[in-house]
Amino acid sequence: MIKLKVIACDVLNREISYLSSQSKCFVDVTFMHQGLHSKPNKMAEILQKEIDEANKGFPYSHPDRPEDYDYIILMYGLCGNGTIGLSSSKVPLVIPRAHDCGTLLIGSKEGFKKYHEENARGFMYSPGWIERGFQPGAERFDALYKRYEKKYGSEKAAYLMELEHSFVKEYNSAVLVNWGILGNEEYYRGVTKISAKYFNWEYKEVKGSPNLLRNILNGELNYEEVLILPPKEKIAASFDDYILKY
Repeated sequence: MIKLKVIACDVLNREISYLSSQSKCFVDVTFMHQGLHSKPNKMAEILQKEIDEANKGFPYSHPDRPEDYDYIILMYGLCGNGTIGLSSSKVPLVIPRAHDCGTLLIGSKEGFKKYHEENARGFMYSPGWIERGFQPGAERFDALYKRYEKKYGSEKAAYLMELEHSFVKEYNSAVLVNWGILGNEEYYRGVTKISAKYFNWEYKEVKGSPNLLRNILNGELNYEEVLILPPKEKIAASFDDYILKY
């Protein structure tokens, strides 16, 4: 059985957990906090430590017959260049050819390109982002205001909230990417619709696909879908349709 060590962003927790339970491989997953994205340099440092730890060996092997993972799967994309320069010392490192998790939720880099063309001003929502991220909406903004007010007072809190609201002006829709297989769909729709109403946005729903994540978690590693790095090679941006290279 192929042994996979998966290091993934926590916003993919529900999707990866669902697909891992059906995988043909042994899948050992470590989920990383979504907040790492806000500090790409720190993100790279922490992810490298996880990769180094995975290179120490397969922890469930017999003491007399030590084994290694067959692949270390970095379930990220470029993610603000937070994965650039990462490498694995011994076990092949695999990363999807993706700019961010949107590609993994839509199901292919081609599909994500089409999604972006059709929703250029859409803010993406997904089960994981709703549960574990910080998608814009009434609940988040109300909590932010209370935090700012407690720390800075009402006048400065109001000013800071103006800044928080300014970034959403470039968007005109809240787009829920829905696989249709994870359960709780009405809850995710409801949260996204409430956010759309709060910002006076259009609500949209896009059918995503588990195919890319499923292929990777089954050890079906296609050159068009993933970059496989030999030991000691480093992740780099390719600045073309393949997105990543080494």
